[in-house]
Amino acid sequence: MIDHHSIFLLISALIAVVGLVLLIAVVKLNPFISLFLVSLALAVAAGMPLHNIAHSFEVGVGGTLGHIAIVVALGTMLGKMMAESGGAAQIAHTLINLFGEKNVHWAMVVIGLIIGLPAFFEVGFVLLIPIAYTVARRTKTSLVLVGLPMVAGLSVVHGLVPPHPAALLAVTIYKADVGRTIFYALLVGIPTAIIAGPLYAKLIAPHVTLAEENPMAAEFVDHGDEQSLPGFWLTLLTILLPVLLMLVGSWADTLSAPKSALNEWLRLIGNDSIALLIGVLFSFFTLGRMRGFTRETILRFSNECLAPTATITLLVGAGGGFGRILQDSGVSNAIISVAMHSHIPLLFLAWLLAALMRLATGSATVAMTTAAGIVAPIALHGAGVHPELLAIATGAGSLIFSHVNDGGFWLVKEYFNMSIGQTIKTWSVCETIISVTALVLTVAISFAIR
Repeated sequence: MIDHHSIFLLISALIAVVGLVLLIAVVKLNPFISLFLVSLALAVAAGMPLHNIAHSFEVGVGGTLGHIAIVVALGTMLGKMMAESGGAAQIAHTLINLFGEKNVHWAMVVIGLIIGLPAFFEVGFVLLIPIAYTVARRTKTSLVLVGLPMVAGLSVVHGLVPPHPAALLAVTIYKADVGRTIFYALLVGIPTAIIAGPLYAKLIAPHVTLAEENPMAAEFVDHGDEQSLPGFWLTLLTILLPVLLMLVGSWADTLSAPKSALNEWLRLIGNDSIALLIGVLFSFFTLGRMRGFTRETILRFSNECLAPTATITLLVGAGGGFGRILQDSGVSNAIISVAMHSHIPLLFLAWLLAALMRLATGSATVAMTTAAGIVAPIALHGAGVHPELLAIATGAGSLIFSHVNDGGFWLVKEYFNMSIGQTIKTWSVCETIISVTALVLTVAISFAIR
């Protein structure tokens, strides 16, 4: 039986989320303050010890910002160099010529799938957003039509496809075969990205009117005419360098003996933050000095692009604080308790647990690892379920309905300059389409390979 306290916690969490949306959208209270207040109210309602509440929120904020702040800062600097040098315009111009102006949304989902493979969602997002801005501006197309396919591609590989770190964690926990998981994940992921990206973007874009002024897009102004743009391949190498370094880091044990000096160095340069730092320094040369910019100009670019990121970084951190309160208040355990009392098929259980954890914590990685840790021991005693498909189903569940406790929600909202409602209609629904479509296709494959 599910105890009354678990039900109370779930209802409290639901009220907290609704209250948060109302505070931001109706009362027009600052989103950071709204997140902070709702987190405190939920903690008190859930019966958390009063002396732990502030610390819990601070730990959540700090843990999130420890990674996100570095990624946003370095990614924005790299994006600024791409924009000021004309590199983003060059890539946008090449994509437009290759796919045609009417099909740029297909180009963006392809680049999202490729760039997202080794990089966490936030890293891929900040690398690609200046290209999305430039493509939208040059084709006079809605940023939703251009950007949504891009984030769909990034999200699909984040949750489903090894060697992405999050997906690889689930593969390891389930003891699945990496090669087969990649094969099945691509079978599921490519059509899923197409449905949630270009097709859904084409459907929803006419119904979302964005403000003409976008403070973040203004930081990535398109400079120079097409004849004076940097080379396409040099620009592509600059944006792909962090991605390539992350791939090298993920292959460290294959390329060198584990725990050797070379192995440690490969892991260091393959770290998200270090790879982005190297990429930014490389861009100062390829897109800065080689384009004739002085050191003073490059310094000005890297300084002035940081100011608009302050709000985004704070909101992402506050979302992490809210997620931590949801965990420490016992909401996560209540969700697990409810799911474990349901007698449902293993594939769906893996998806459901990950989905519920994602809704509660806002983190796809936390949702994936938690759900896999619960389901894996059960799977060992069951028969007929392929561990590779369990890993994919878990990843699919971890992507469902990103909302206000997810850092990705605030990144998309602020960079696209959308309201809460618009972000839910576009990004949150896109994530839900990915989650449900991937589950349906995974179940279909499970019937086909029995």
